[in-house]
Amino acid sequence: MAPYDLFALGAAACWAVGSVTAVMPSRHLGAFAFTRWRMAMVAVMLWSVVAVSGTWRGFELSYWGVMAASGLIGIFIGDTALFAAMNRLGPRRAGVLFATHAAFSAALGFILLSERMSLQAFAGAVLTLAGVMMAIMLGRHKNETHAWELDQGHVGAGVALALLAALCQALGSLIAKPVMALQVDPVMASAVRVTVATAAHGALLLMGFQRARSQNAPTLRVLVQTALNGFVAMGLGMTLVLLALEKGDVGMVAILSSVSPILVLPLLWFQLKRAPAPGAWVGAMLTVVGTGLILWR
Repeated sequence: MAPYDLFALGAAACWAVGSVTAVMPSRHLGAFAFTRWRMAMVAVMLWSVVAVSGTWRGFELSYWGVMAASGLIGIFIGDTALFAAMNRLGPRRAGVLFATHAAFSAALGFILLSERMSLQAFAGAVLTLAGVMMAIMLGRHKNETHAWELDQGHVGAGVALALLAALCQALGSLIAKPVMALQVDPVMASAVRVTVATAAHGALLLMGFQRARSQNAPTLRVLVQTALNGFVAMGLGMTLVLLALEKGDVGMVAILSSVSPILVLPLLWFQLKRAPAPGAWVGAMLTVVGTGLILWR
């Protein structure tokens, strides 16, 4: 078991917590406003760490452009599309579609970076992805009426946005991989990505883009929820992914980090006050077996 495997699984855990804790503030503020507030807060957190550690000194000028492109695609477009999809479909169904980022990453890594998998790793990847899909698709009870499981808006648009988010996540990781392979400071790299994405969101707001405005005025509770969500999902989760990309293949890191929907199941159980449907547990078991094959490849 390699350390970068654990980093990818740690990112999955952070994203699982993030997907559940984002539902309320995202629906209150709207996808654009929530993402903008979230990223601005995370940027302050990350730059504070960088200022104290002084790691900005070793971050070469050529790295800035690469990480800026990764941030624009993976965070500015990807995160905004994901939360817009989540607002329409809820965290469970948006999660199953977003999990396709692992397949996108594996395909792009194979085509563009000549990444290869052993037979055992490939079998583990197939089981993991199949388990994730099964767990979320079959995880809803037929009589579920919780607000998180109800459609809010056009379903087709939600599906398209979730798939766009998945593709952007894959492209963002692919772009960042060459720089992260040089083992640059992941916190500094994250700070650049988040800052560029925040600036892009700010530009949209200043240009008068209507959807960039908050749907409702931010309250103290919503802002606290947003800050905590950003710290866990972006501050920790994104940094762990970049750490994993230092030595791990883009496809394998994406597959391991895609198990976050499985980790969402107990969180949804707590929130919805009922256990997921039996199909969810079958999917979870497949994912555990698949992940085991990858970790001990």
